[in-house]
Amino acid sequence: MRGRHRLGRSFGWLWGAYGTSALGTWLAFGAFPLIAVQVLHAGPAEVAALSSVGAAVGAAVAVPLGPWVEFRRKRPVLIGMDLARFAALLTIPAAFVLGVLTFVQLLLVSVVVAAADITFRAASGAYLKTLLPAEDLLVANARFESTTWTTTIVGPPLGGAAIGLLGPVATVLADAISYLLSALGIRLSTPSRHPSSPNNRLSFLSSRSSTMNRRLDTPDDRPSASGDRTTDGREPRPGRREVSRAGDLLDGWRYILADPALRPLFLNTALFNGLVMAADALLAVLMLGPLGFTPWQYGLAFAVPAIGGLVGSRLARPLVTRFGQHRVLVVAGTLRALWPIGLVLLGPGTGGLLLVMGVELGLILCCGVFNPVYATYRLERTANDRITRTLSAWAVTTKASTALLTAIWGVLGSLLGPRTAIGLAGALLLVTPLFLPRRPAAPRTEPLPSLTETPTETPAAAPTRTPVEGPAGSPPEAPAQASTETPVEAPAQERR
Repeated sequence: MRGRHRLGRSFGWLWGAYGTSALGTWLAFGAFPLIAVQVLHAGPAEVAALSSVGAAVGAAVAVPLGPWVEFRRKRPVLIGMDLARFAALLTIPAAFVLGVLTFVQLLLVSVVVAAADITFRAASGAYLKTLLPAEDLLVANARFESTTWTTTIVGPPLGGAAIGLLGPVATVLADAISYLLSALGIRLSTPSRHPSSPNNRLSFLSSRSSTMNRRLDTPDDRPSASGDRTTDGREPRPGRREVSRAGDLLDGWRYILADPALRPLFLNTALFNGLVMAADALLAVLMLGPLGFTPWQYGLAFAVPAIGGLVGSRLARPLVTRFGQHRVLVVAGTLRALWPIGLVLLGPGTGGLLLVMGVELGLILCCGVFNPVYATYRLERTANDRITRTLSAWAVTTKASTALLTAIWGVLGSLLGPRTAIGLAGALLLVTPLFLPRRPAAPRTEPLPSLTETPTETPAAAPTRTPVEGPAGSPPEAPAQASTETPVEAPAQERR
């Protein structure tokens, strides 16, 4: 397309990898509970354990992986996490064919996939920063966001048809293959260094110069803590630490809580995600139970509004260009919190269905604008040598808070009724904008002094890119209907 902002072939491969894995995830959405019920004849308690315990244990397993990944090149880690998910998911159709599939296996696979999801997400933020300059990261995040909503619209209906024709195990196989294809795409997302390319002539000359220098006295694999690309386009090796410390496991949380801009945003997203997901679970009970909506109406109520995510993701960059990053972040973050309270008015029939669709459309539209701006802001505020640990802590907290609030609202729904509990969640959501950053923060070029770690090797002349206000992206987390996370990694199977 003429006039389209080009991000290069390397990003194209990465974008294609993300789209493939996201589509596979949505094709298999809900496959694990169906397998548990239809194939293994599991009861409600076992199905609940599959969705909650697997994610919680996976998050706990991912905690020590954050510091480990921080000091390694991120592209091999991304490929490894994709291959781990491919191998784990592939065991399910294999065991099904052999007649040895068990509930314990489903639980173990869900743990592996959850841990790999969090690790992938954390590493992908650092990798995206090495792949693109800061001014292109908001554009990249907007494209990931658009892909998220496209696959959200297309994937579940196709997956439902496939489950009806072939059974839920077939969609798990499709999901596994999507991770294998994603690993291949990431493998190909290496910046081109061909000397004949006009965009690469300067880097080629720099590469020749750096090669001459390495012949004299510099090792070929120089470490870099900056997160920037080397002169020849390769991902730099981060500084290595010989001994890992127990305190490293908490370093991501310390970094977030010590930063005056990240701290309120961290609290905002954890509370917002948890309350929205808690309300959604009760909304399903209300719509499919007392109000008498059919399953296809329930699905339609959330599939059609996903179009708002496509529109919002396309508006994000123009709005930031016109009004500034901070204003768009605060306004979109505030507006998204206003919609869910309207669900207390939900009634039966066509009017009720249109009400749900209208509320979800407004919510998802605001999230479509908020997500790429939020992901950019978060990466901009995170020092390059802290990205993986910070994003790991963020993802673990979001999953834990969602599980906790969903459990609490399940009890409230039983005691007060689903409508009252949904209204209470909507009222508390109105408070979440208070946790958004109140004023634009000065760009940070280095970690907070009190948290700086000194690697055992110091990079030679490793430049630190100064973030600019606006762009700087983090890969996406893929929400089912309206997430606050923007993905580059394969999306987690959750609605927001």
